[in-house]
Amino acid sequence: MGAPAAGAGVKLALDHHYSDQIAVQLRRRRCDVVAAIERGWEQEDDESLLGLCAAEDRTLLTNNVADFTVIARRWALEGRPHAGLVFTSDASLPRSPHTIGLYVTALQALVRANPTDDAFVDRIHWL
Repeated sequence: MGAPAAGAGVKLALDHHYSDQIAVQLRRRRCDVVAAIERGWEQEDDESLLGLCAAEDRTLLTNNVADFTVIARRWALEGRPHAGLVFTSDASLPRSPHTIGLYVTALQALVRANPTDDAFVDRIHWL
């Protein structure tokens, strides 16, 4: 469970706030995606999670904008790269069982539009 599918595009990790079904469906579409809960990362603090993602060249999808923005800025000042952050907002893209399909569609398009592992290094992107 949680094994990434082979395929072109940026590799993603989903913060524990998102349904693991998003990752399951994206892997069926040949995207390299893991959910934090599948990896046992749901108890990691934010900085550790970003470090785990960086070690695997995975861009992190999160809605925890305030905390990760601070960490990303500090890492930039320290010269420490991260593999990228993709932010969402519950106002524009709510997290619920009814929006899993919307997330799958949007994330698949994002992965396909960014064909290399390093496409989001040190970048922040809003979905």
